[in-house]
This record gives sequence, C-alpha cells and structure tokens, in this order.
Amino acid sequence: MLSWLKPSPLLTESEQQWLLDAFLWAFEHFDADYFRNHSRLVQPSNEFFQGQSSSTEQMAAQVFAQVKAHSGLQNWPIQLLGPGQMPEQQFPLMRFSGALRGEQAHCVEHSHAIFVSYNPQQINQPQDLIASYAQAFARIMIYQRGVLPPGGEAMIGAATEVVASFFGFGVMFSNTVYQFRGGCGKCYNPYANRASELSEQQHVFLLALFCFIKGEKQGTAHLKGHLRSYYKKAHKIISTQANHSPNPMLLSLLSKEQV
Repeated sequence: MLSWLKPSPLLTESEQQWLLDAFLWAFEHFDADYFRNHSRLVQPSNEFFQGQSSSTEQMAAQVFAQVKAHSGLQNWPIQLLGPGQMPEQQFPLMRFSGALRGEQAHCVEHSHAIFVSYNPQQINQPQDLIASYAQAFARIMIYQRGVLPPGGEAMIGAATEVVASFFGFGVMFSNTVYQFRGGCGKCYNPYANRASELSEQQHVFLLALFCFIKGEKQGTAHLKGHLRSYYKKAHKIISTQANHSPNPMLLSLLSKEQV
C-alpha cells in the first residue's frame, strides 16, 4: 500500500549490469594504461576548450582538435571535413606502435585517413558539438579494434556512448540527452540536438563510475541541476558495488583507497 512512498531505483539491475560490463570492456580494449595515467574528466569550461573563433568553420575545427586531443587520439589519422563534403569511406587498416592513445601512440601504417564532419546547427550548442565529436571518435576506435561490446553488434550504438564517457566526456553526454525547450521555445533548435542511445540516468551512472574510479571530485560542477540527484544515487550504488562485487576485474579497476 505504501510502495509509492519508496524512491524509484535509478536503473534496473540489467541496465546497471550492462553499463558496468560495457565500461569494463572499454577498459580492457581501449588502452587501460592511458585511462589510468592520463584520462581526465573533461568539463565544458575554458580550462579544456580555449581559443576564440571568427567563423563557424574555425570554431568547429578548434573544438574538433581539442576533443581529439582529450580523447587521446591526437596522433590518429582522423581529419575534419565541412558539412556536405563527406565522401563514402571504408574504414582503413591501421597499425600502432608505442601505445593506442596519447602522445606515445604512433600510427605506423594506414591506407588512408578517416573523415569526420559536424552539424553546423550545433555551433551554438557547444556541449552537443563536443559530445558528437567524442561519439564519432569512440565509434572509430571500436571499429579499429574490431571487438564487439557486451550484447554484440546490436549494442554498438550504445557502446559508442560508453566509450566516449570512458574517454572522459560524461558531463557533456549527461547534459545533452535532453534539451529543455525554454519558456517560449524561440531559442530551442531541435536540429542541433544530439541523438542519444542512452538515457540521462544511464549517462549519469557512467559519469559517476568514471569519477569514482578516477577519484574525481568535480563530477557535478558543470552538471545540470536536475541530474545531480541521479549522480548522488549512482555514486551510492557504485560504492556498494565496490565493497560487495564478486567481479575481480571491477575490483581491480577501483583504487585501493576506494575499495
């Protein structure tokens, strides 16, 4: 009778388990050393996105280069093209030495470059632009490695968002799942919004997981206000997982201080 008084769970058990499995899959296949030693929580701030631009094209190029660097893909043969310039392309064969991501990654063999474009409608919604670039880079990395996520090929769309959060872009992904129309709707541009496979709650869970593992204390600094209660719930769930999980890989991923 009083069940309606109980707080609703953040995620179902199956959702939570898939997100944990997918994050661990990303850790296993997409350069765990870089994640441990160099990945940072990327914030929509001047600390991470600097520079002034005088045109749409210049801003798109600046953000592209910065997202690429924050992803650790600065040495990958990925190039930006303007809207309407994208050719049909096949994924090239690439071989790296030194590492997969970061300054130590060297692409010693590739048949051709990979091209990425952008939605000019997102220039006035920079968090959507940042998330869209990160999502494109995550998809490129998945295909380069040739490893399917938990759930197989049907889950690649959702897995690209997990990998992008693994890169450190969880704040932008959480903030851009849903865009409020505003009072009169005049400033709302549906064509600028990012299409999301995962829900706000799922993205906030991934953000909290990244922050918990990395010991990051600023997870909510730039998070939308209504998402902060989700973050608090997610952090509590993950703390419980850290203390009671039977998964040895999950436990090895957490720092000794957190466990």
